[in-house]
Amino acid sequence: MHIELFRPLLYAGLFPARHLRVSGVLVDTHATGTIATVGATWHPVSLQATVAESLPGWAVIALALGSALCIVALAWWIPYRMMRVQRAQVRHAERTAAESARNAEIASMTRGLAHEIKNPLSTVVLNAQLLREEILESPLDETDRASMSRRVDTLAREAARLRDILTDFLRYAGRMQLDRRHCDLRDAVTEISDFFMPQAEQAGVRFVVDMDRHPVIVDADPSLLKQALLNLLLNSVQAMQDLPEDRARTLKLSVYAEPPESRSENPRCAAIDAEDTGPGLTPEMRQHAFEPYHTTKPGGNGLGLATARRIIEAHGGSIEALDARDGHGARFRITLPLAETASDAPAPR
Repeated sequence: MHIELFRPLLYAGLFPARHLRVSGVLVDTHATGTIATVGATWHPVSLQATVAESLPGWAVIALALGSALCIVALAWWIPYRMMRVQRAQVRHAERTAAESARNAEIASMTRGLAHEIKNPLSTVVLNAQLLREEILESPLDETDRASMSRRVDTLAREAARLRDILTDFLRYAGRMQLDRRHCDLRDAVTEISDFFMPQAEQAGVRFVVDMDRHPVIVDADPSLLKQALLNLLLNSVQAMQDLPEDRARTLKLSVYAEPPESRSENPRCAAIDAEDTGPGLTPEMRQHAFEPYHTTKPGGNGLGLATARRIIEAHGGSIEALDARDGHGARFRITLPLAETASDAPAPR
């Protein structure tokens, strides 16, 4: 291929323009090298001129100065930017620490205030009970005694309700101190079942307990664990209070050394299921079931399930709200890590 050029050699720097008259230049790219003809004479030339060689001297200096300024600007901007980011992070950490300290102070004051309110309420409940007994033994006529007795009963009932709310709040907001020990979940379930059975019978609920045949050993605080179970059972019984008379009220408490659904996924955990035949839970109710003060029951304080979750999570476990297996009712599952037994421990070297 032949390309006819007319002034390339002037920019190549081989021939000064003031000493050479060029009438035409022919570059042959088929030759071994690049060959240019000036007039009738062939001259091998190189067209690999650098940018600096093809620019005037002042342009080269300007390019160098511009590059230097860019480097200096970057060298200043990068540390400056990093310093600003670090300062922002420090300010955010300081604000977070101050907010945490303030929240801790408010929580401490709130617990103290709750204690101060709870103690007089206990006195009010006790005196209301004594007053009711005196009213019943007074020489007033039957109508007056009944009227005054109802008023005193209302006073005692509301004071007791406020006292219970404060008790639940203090249990939820207080410090969680675990007295861990190796214990069999079946023993804890048996004890809480014996305690809860009269309440279930009084509410017309059939209470069933199903336990694993083998020991289910966990590292837990038995007292707090029973408190979490009691909260679940009370929640289920309250959920079945408004069921129609012809609908069965059943509450089943099951203990598994390994949950049936996770025998292959996570065999090193135990589970407790509390399953009822109540109205069940909507997806929105399941999502907010364990939030403090979230309740759908009249008179509920919304701290029972929240406290149960806090206790279980302090043990390294989890609690979740599920649908009942038959689709009617709700099921709450507690999952706890199994304790490491002597047979599971690594052999000494």
